[in-house]
Amino acid sequence: METRTYVVTGAASGIGAATADLLAKDGFRVIRCDVRDADVLADLTAPEGREGMVSQVTAASGGRIDGLIAVAGTGVPSEQTVRLNFFGTIATLEGLRPLLAASDAPRAVAVSSLSAIVAADDAIVEACLSLDEESAAEAARGAAKAGRGRVIYPSSKQALNRWLRRAALTPEWAGAGIPLNAVAPGVVDTESARKQFLSDPATRALVSSAMPQPLGFPGPVEPIASLLAWLSAPDNSFVTAQILYADGGAEAALNP
Repeated sequence: METRTYVVTGAASGIGAATADLLAKDGFRVIRCDVRDADVLADLTAPEGREGMVSQVTAASGGRIDGLIAVAGTGVPSEQTVRLNFFGTIATLEGLRPLLAASDAPRAVAVSSLSAIVAADDAIVEACLSLDEESAAEAARGAAKAGRGRVIYPSSKQALNRWLRRAALTPEWAGAGIPLNAVAPGVVDTESARKQFLSDPATRALVSSAMPQPLGFPGPVEPIASLLAWLSAPDNSFVTAQILYADGGAEAALNP
């Protein structure tokens, strides 16, 4: 049997790095994509970077991949969050879909967030779902200017969830035998989370109160990587169009 080839974006750190390491440890070929320390260097906030990523992965893979795990994202309260988290992820999934179609057991999964159920800005979400990147970026700039920058990240993830639920059932995905899902982590102990809020006691307490995780706060990274690996494995032949919460019970606590 040929070794499965996986593409992991956001593979230089955090959940992406843990997932890529897990797959490589299991003997699979992994093409790592990021803006640094990766096999494929590409900035997914810009159209030219997305196109460059697709062309580089196509060349590196020989025109076929078996699993795609789109992790790349950012929580910075700016328009770049919308450009990367939504439009960069969609471009990754759609741009590499033809390579997945060449596999006997293609699988794709994106990383969402628990925060998508907590808050969102309708203008940002609807602009994203209309695939109007400039309007979405303008709405994000407006939210930041109005002191509502905190809604940009969850808005980008809510839009991703809604797009994925629709797209996964289409002829291009389910009709082509490609399960497409998302994992929505709670707060996990990544370097990015430590820099943004976990290292500050007051902010950490505020976030843990807003997102209660009965199994522990923050959560470990490894279970997220394991779930992403399973969803992108041949064993997952019947789960698609789902947003799976890996959040220590937070979604159930917030939405009983």
